[in-house]
Amino acid sequence: MASKSSGSTPDPRVFFADLVRCETRLYNALNDRLRERHGIVTSQFEFLRYLREHPGSRVADLAAEFAIGIGATSKGADRLERQGWVARQPNPADRRSSLLVLTDEGARLTDAAERTFTERVTELIEGALDRTQASAAAQVLSVLRAALERDRTGTPTG
Repeated sequence: MASKSSGSTPDPRVFFADLVRCETRLYNALNDRLRERHGIVTSQFEFLRYLREHPGSRVADLAAEFAIGIGATSKGADRLERQGWVARQPNPADRRSSLLVLTDEGARLTDAAERTFTERVTELIEGALDRTQASAAAQVLSVLRAALERDRTGTPTG
């Protein structure tokens, strides 16, 4: 856990460890709840939610959004398609790619899982932070993410 300081620059090793361990624990807690209630894991839910909000996305769009490789994204989409939650449609703008859309079953699953997701994240945040802290944390993470995305830091090459 990071030590409290009086305005000094945080130790980058501690900052990184705290950030990554928080993300891992949040992700794992969400995995457990989503698997228990809906038979999916967090990464599947994130793909499904993205496709609900961006119908007709390509695998490359998912890969860019989640900063993961095309191969891993394609395999994830294949698994969702095998489950009947996603369908591939021809891309009229580029016949080398296909567009991903939620099936009716995928949309129902995403809506149900969204309620579970929101409930669990709220529990986890409210259990650790007051409203002021949660708001400050959200703002800091948003600024950091925007800077990393602006500079294309950590974008996979393949």
